[in-house]
Amino acid sequence: MKRENEEKTVSPAVVARLSRYYRFLRDLKERGVERVSSAELARLMDLTASQIRQDFNCFGGFGQQGYGYNVEHLFGELRKLLGAEEGYSAVIIGAGNLGSALAHAQTFVRRGVAVSAVFDVSRRVVGSAMGSLTVRHMDTLADYYREHPFQIAVLCVPKDAAQFCADTVAELGVPAIWNFTGIEVRVPPRCIVENVHLGDSLLTLSYKLRQRESR
Repeated sequence: MKRENEEKTVSPAVVARLSRYYRFLRDLKERGVERVSSAELARLMDLTASQIRQDFNCFGGFGQQGYGYNVEHLFGELRKLLGAEEGYSAVIIGAGNLGSALAHAQTFVRRGVAVSAVFDVSRRVVGSAMGSLTVRHMDTLADYYREHPFQIAVLCVPKDAAQFCADTVAELGVPAIWNFTGIEVRVPPRCIVENVHLGDSLLTLSYKLRQRESR
């Protein structure tokens, strides 16, 4: 059953912090910590206790006054909110260095997403093994989607192929794209795109470093 406040619009900033809460709570859970207060969690995450309570109140709140938060329960609630229990399936398009790194990482498994296939157009890599998967040719993507519908397409292709790949998966009806191409792709509103710009993150770090050195 959905919480009463879950239907309300939640700001992107709160959604972004949910992922951080999930990561920190997973660490606490793996360390055997049973409960944590908002103040303790705030110290760990360099936030304020008030901010944490406000964020969680967007979804009805999860704590008990005088007790704090049960780590396992809160972690489970966040898994539900973040869709980590939905059993989503993903495919990686682009079997280069980044695609290969993602295919071998625990990023998907630890967040409840299963990578079911990898696709590329290069004869050099098609048919080769990538972990437990065999790289398939991009020409077979449509047939694969009909037989094994997936929810997330992970784009790890060169920039000049990004829009074509985005168009291809959007036309198939794939509902979400995780885009590592470095450009903003255009897709119909029914398709959700999460753009990952590694360069932006590096420039943010560079800016902070420059600010510190100029003090």
